[in-house]
Amino acid sequence: MIVFYTSGHGFGHASRDIEVLHALRHHAPDVRLLVRTAVPAWLFQSATRVPLDLQPLETDAGLAQIDSLTIDERETSRRAIRFYGNFDERVVAEATWLKANRASLVVADVPPLACAAAARADLPCVVLANFTWDWIYRGLERFEREAGSVLPLIDRAYATTTHALRLPLHGGFAPMQDVVRDIPFVARRSTRGRAAVRAALGLDDRRPIVLASFGGHGLRVPYADAARAGRFLLLLTDFEAAANGATAAPPHLRCLAPRELMERQLRYEDLVAAADVVVSKPGYGIVSECVANHTALLYTSRGRMVEYDVFVAEMPRLLRCRYIAQDDLLAGRWADDIDALLGQPAPPTTPMVNGADVAAQFLLKLTA
Repeated sequence: MIVFYTSGHGFGHASRDIEVLHALRHHAPDVRLLVRTAVPAWLFQSATRVPLDLQPLETDAGLAQIDSLTIDERETSRRAIRFYGNFDERVVAEATWLKANRASLVVADVPPLACAAAARADLPCVVLANFTWDWIYRGLERFEREAGSVLPLIDRAYATTTHALRLPLHGGFAPMQDVVRDIPFVARRSTRGRAAVRAALGLDDRRPIVLASFGGHGLRVPYADAARAGRFLLLLTDFEAAANGATAAPPHLRCLAPRELMERQLRYEDLVAAADVVVSKPGYGIVSECVANHTALLYTSRGRMVEYDVFVAEMPRLLRCRYIAQDDLLAGRWADDIDALLGQPAPPTTPMVNGADVAAQFLLKLTA
């Protein structure tokens, strides 16, 4: 049995793990796959095409957020102190569980708990990620002052890692630098293509199609104001709309319910492929999906997170992208930036996006 420990912070970790799970099932139909995570079950249920066991577990402390664009550093420190205050007990409990359930391999994306528990259970552990939490926390202004005692625990846990599969747009990995192997993007790709998805949605509009992707966390984005001028058609999932208090206002804004997507056999990556532009904050999940589906990205800043600087430096060579100031984003002044973005040339490189297959084959060799 291969056990994934998936961070509950955001959806990007789960999205890429799902792709690896699909690849594992393709190469080894009989392998048992189990995921322990705090990510909501509906995300796996809506995106997973393979049978797997899903078990709720608080796997890491993550980051606390005031909204989709603002980190709550004080609460982040408080959560880390609470989670790692009984870290040894958590490790013992997970190691006991791994032994009792006869796990053969642990995959960590990217909870230190998974690494430490695997080591205690004498099992191989593979980190699969583009960042490590020690790096993220040390990039916060107040973390070392308020919760610095947890950093040695994280470092020691990561140092027990057997192998690390490092994804593009990466940072950190110092505690496991001797076992790192770089792999291509793991990304959700549409199997239907832009024209087919647009046809399935009845999108015959000649205007640019824009997909908003900010998730939850209570960010209030004036979607109706952004779409009102009619220079583009704005798509929202109803999760996005509900999280941000938006209401559909045809003909310039369209809200897509899960039932409609299910009936049309469409997934989120299909919406990314259908769009000319995604408007979002830069995170691994949405950036990798834009890369994989050849969609441009209009991005805004996301607070004090060291990962952001890596993305801003690296994205221009991977995809068409453009920055929009938060003031303009939150005032609905999108149209000029979208026009400018669509006028940019294609990126200079075409990255490989077969990381799920590379990772799956690597993992299966360890279980042979």
